[in-house]
Amino acid sequence: RVSRSLAFVLPLVAWLATTSAAAADRPAPILPGDLKWFSPPTNAAVQGAWVVGGETAPGPYLFRVRLAAGGRISLHVHPDTRATTVLAGTLWVGFGADATDAQLVAVPAGAVYVAPANVPHWVVAKDGDVTYQESGVGPTATTPVAR
Repeated sequence: RVSRSLAFVLPLVAWLATTSAAAADRPAPILPGDLKWFSPPTNAAVQGAWVVGGETAPGPYLFRVRLAAGGRISLHVHPDTRATTVLAGTLWVGFGADATDAQLVAVPAGAVYVAPANVPHWVVAKDGDVTYQESGVGPTATTPVAR
Protein backbone atom coordinates (compact mmCIF):
# COMPACT_ATOMS: atom_id res chain seq x y z
CA ARG A 1 0.00 0.00 0.00
CA VAL A 2 2.72 2.47 0.82
CA SER A 3 4.40 1.95 -2.54
CA ARG A 4 1.09 2.55 -4.37
CA SER A 5 0.56 5.75 -2.39
CA LEU A 6 4.08 6.88 -3.18
CA ALA A 7 3.56 6.02 -6.82
CA PHE A 8 0.64 8.48 -6.83
CA VAL A 9 2.03 11.13 -4.47
CA LEU A 10 5.53 11.51 -5.91
CA PRO A 11 4.38 12.44 -9.44
CA LEU A 12 1.79 14.77 -7.89
CA VAL A 13 4.47 16.51 -5.80
CA ALA A 14 6.74 16.78 -8.85
CA TRP A 15 3.89 18.28 -10.92
CA LEU A 16 3.02 20.78 -8.19
CA ALA A 17 6.65 21.81 -7.87
CA THR A 18 6.99 22.49 -11.60
CA THR A 19 3.62 24.23 -11.70
CA SER A 20 4.62 26.51 -8.83
CA ALA A 21 7.98 27.26 -10.45
CA ALA A 22 6.27 28.05 -13.77
CA ALA A 23 3.73 30.29 -12.02
CA ALA A 24 6.55 32.24 -10.38
CA ASP A 25 7.91 33.03 -13.87
CA ARG A 26 4.58 34.46 -15.06
CA PRO A 27 4.05 38.18 -14.68
CA ALA A 28 1.18 39.37 -12.53
CA PRO A 29 -1.82 40.90 -14.30
CA ILE A 30 -2.06 44.66 -14.56
CA LEU A 31 -5.29 45.58 -12.79
CA PRO A 32 -7.30 48.77 -13.43
CA GLY A 33 -6.45 50.02 -9.93
CA ASP A 34 -2.73 49.77 -10.77
CA LEU A 35 -2.95 52.42 -13.50
CA LYS A 36 -1.56 55.91 -12.86
CA TRP A 37 -3.94 58.34 -14.57
CA PHE A 38 -2.96 61.83 -15.69
CA SER A 39 -4.60 64.67 -17.62
CA PRO A 40 -2.92 66.99 -20.07
CA PRO A 41 -2.91 70.57 -18.78
CA THR A 42 -4.81 71.76 -21.86
CA ASN A 43 -7.72 69.27 -21.82
CA ALA A 44 -9.46 68.35 -18.55
CA ALA A 45 -11.90 66.05 -20.42
CA VAL A 46 -9.08 63.56 -21.06
CA GLN A 47 -7.33 61.15 -18.72
CA GLY A 48 -4.61 58.78 -19.89
CA ALA A 49 -2.59 55.96 -18.36
CA TRP A 50 0.28 53.92 -19.74
CA VAL A 51 -0.65 50.27 -19.25
CA VAL A 52 2.43 48.77 -20.91
CA GLY A 53 5.49 50.65 -22.15
CA GLY A 54 5.60 54.42 -22.33
CA GLU A 55 5.74 57.36 -24.68
CA THR A 56 9.53 57.47 -24.96
CA ALA A 57 10.20 53.74 -24.50
CA PRO A 58 11.07 51.64 -27.54
CA GLY A 59 8.82 48.62 -28.10
CA PRO A 60 5.12 47.78 -27.84
CA TYR A 61 2.83 49.89 -25.70
CA LEU A 62 -0.75 50.04 -24.49
CA PHE A 63 -2.19 53.42 -23.59
CA ARG A 64 -5.63 53.67 -21.98
CA VAL A 65 -7.74 56.81 -22.36
CA ARG A 66 -10.89 58.05 -20.64
CA LEU A 67 -12.72 60.81 -22.50
CA ALA A 68 -15.56 62.53 -20.62
CA ALA A 69 -18.95 63.04 -22.26
CA GLY A 70 -18.70 65.90 -24.74
CA GLY A 71 -14.90 65.75 -24.62
CA ARG A 72 -12.79 66.17 -27.71
CA ILE A 73 -9.19 65.52 -28.62
CA SER A 74 -8.46 68.00 -31.39
CA LEU A 75 -6.73 67.30 -34.68
CA HIS A 76 -3.38 65.55 -34.10
CA VAL A 77 -0.95 62.98 -35.50
CA HIS A 78 1.26 60.20 -34.12
CA PRO A 79 4.60 59.07 -35.61
CA ASP A 80 3.52 55.41 -35.40
CA THR A 81 0.46 53.49 -36.54
CA ARG A 82 -1.97 52.97 -33.65
CA ALA A 83 -4.75 50.42 -33.28
CA THR A 84 -7.50 51.66 -30.98
CA THR A 85 -10.02 49.41 -29.25
CA VAL A 86 -13.08 51.04 -27.70
CA LEU A 87 -13.66 49.43 -24.31
CA ALA A 88 -16.78 51.35 -23.18
CA GLY A 89 -19.08 53.87 -24.82
CA THR A 90 -18.99 55.05 -28.42
CA LEU A 91 -16.01 57.00 -29.70
CA TRP A 92 -16.43 59.19 -32.75
CA VAL A 93 -13.31 59.49 -34.95
CA GLY A 94 -12.56 61.60 -37.99
CA PHE A 95 -9.61 61.58 -40.38
CA GLY A 96 -8.22 64.37 -42.54
CA ALA A 97 -6.89 67.88 -42.17
CA ASP A 98 -10.33 69.55 -42.43
CA ALA A 99 -11.62 68.17 -39.09
CA THR A 100 -15.29 68.80 -39.71
CA ASP A 101 -17.70 66.87 -37.51
CA ALA A 102 -19.60 65.73 -40.62
CA GLN A 103 -16.65 63.36 -41.22
CA LEU A 104 -16.96 61.65 -37.81
CA VAL A 105 -17.63 57.90 -37.75
CA ALA A 106 -19.02 56.06 -34.71
CA VAL A 107 -16.78 53.37 -33.21
CA PRO A 108 -18.83 51.42 -30.62
CA ALA A 109 -17.54 49.38 -27.67
CA GLY A 110 -15.71 46.30 -28.88
CA ALA A 111 -14.78 47.83 -32.23
CA VAL A 112 -11.30 48.76 -33.43
CA TYR A 113 -10.01 51.47 -35.73
CA VAL A 114 -6.48 52.06 -37.01
CA ALA A 115 -4.86 55.49 -37.24
CA PRO A 116 -1.96 55.27 -39.70
CA ALA A 117 1.28 57.05 -38.83
CA ASN A 118 1.25 60.80 -39.47
CA VAL A 119 -2.39 60.88 -40.60
CA PRO A 120 -4.34 63.74 -38.98
CA HIS A 121 -7.33 62.62 -36.91
CA TRP A 122 -9.49 63.71 -33.97
CA VAL A 123 -11.91 62.03 -31.58
CA VAL A 124 -15.08 63.08 -29.76
CA ALA A 125 -17.19 61.53 -26.99
CA LYS A 126 -20.53 62.73 -28.40
CA ASP A 127 -22.85 60.28 -26.65
CA GLY A 128 -21.34 59.92 -23.17
CA ASP A 129 -18.14 58.88 -21.44
CA VAL A 130 -15.76 56.71 -23.48
CA THR A 131 -12.86 54.47 -22.48
CA TYR A 132 -10.51 53.20 -25.17
CA GLN A 133 -7.08 51.66 -25.45
CA GLU A 134 -4.41 52.36 -28.04
CA SER A 135 -1.60 50.03 -29.01
CA GLY A 136 1.46 50.62 -31.12
CA VAL A 137 5.24 50.48 -31.11
CA GLY A 138 7.17 53.29 -29.44
CA PRO A 139 8.67 55.64 -29.02
CA THR A 140 5.56 57.61 -29.86
CA ALA A 141 4.10 61.08 -29.46
CA THR A 142 0.92 63.09 -29.97
CA THR A 143 1.48 66.21 -32.03
CA PRO A 144 -1.31 68.78 -32.46
CA VAL A 145 -2.07 69.86 -36.03
CA ALA A 146 -2.91 73.51 -36.62
CA ARG A 147 -6.07 74.17 -38.60
